[in-house]
Amino acid sequence: MRVLVVEDDPMIGNVLQQELRDASYAADWVCDGQAALNSIAALTYSLILLDLGLPKMDGMDVLRAIRQAENDVPILVLTARDATEDRVAGLDGGADDYLVKPFAMSELLARMRALTRRKESAVGPRLSNGVVSLDPATHVASVDGAEVRLTAREFSLLQSLLLRPGAILSRAELENRLYGWNEEVESNAVEFLIHALRKKLGAEIIKNIRGVGWMVSKGQ
Repeated sequence: MRVLVVEDDPMIGNVLQQELRDASYAADWVCDGQAALNSIAALTYSLILLDLGLPKMDGMDVLRAIRQAENDVPILVLTARDATEDRVAGLDGGADDYLVKPFAMSELLARMRALTRRKESAVGPRLSNGVVSLDPATHVASVDGAEVRLTAREFSLLQSLLLRPGAILSRAELENRLYGWNEEVESNAVEFLIHALRKKLGAEIIKNIRGVGWMVSKGQ
C-alpha cells in the first residue's frame, strides 16, 4: 500500500518513511505543501499522513485543496497543534483522523489500518475472501486454518489483492502499491512475489488474467 508522508521536519520525515517501509508500506516523503499536491496529482495513494505546519502551503490549505478536487483519499493529520479548535478545524476541513505529536508508532500504524478498513468497507480487522485471510497487524495469512508467515513484500501484494477481491490489478498498479520512490523494481518482481505466494498459500489463491493482471476471487 502506497502512502504519502508530508512532513517538513527532516528527522521526523526520515524516521516515518523508514518505519513505514519496515511495516511493509511503500512510503514517499515530501517536505512542503505544494510538493504534496504535485505528488497527489501524479500518483495514486492509499493514505496521506499530513503535517499542518508546512512551508509554501499550510497543511490546512493542502487538506482543503485535496477535498475540493473531490479526492477521497484517507488523510491522517500528524501535528503538534493540540488545541481543541485545531482538531475540530482539521476534522471539519476533511481529515479522517487527527494524531498529535509526539505519538507512538504502534498507534499510528493501528490508526492507518483502521482508516484503510473504513475506506474499503471492511467489517473486521482481518481481510478475507472466504478462502485466504490476512491479519494486517501481524502479517500472518491463513488458509484452511493453517497460518503462513509472509515477507514484507508478499504481505503487501496479498493485502493489495484482498482489499479488492474480484478486482484485477495490473503489474503497474501492483508496482505502484508495493514500491516507493528510489526503490529499484526488477522487471519480473511482481511475478516472483506471486510465485512465492502461490507456493506458500496454494496455486489457485491468486489467479492470472492473461494480458491484464492478477486477482483473488470475490467472497465465497
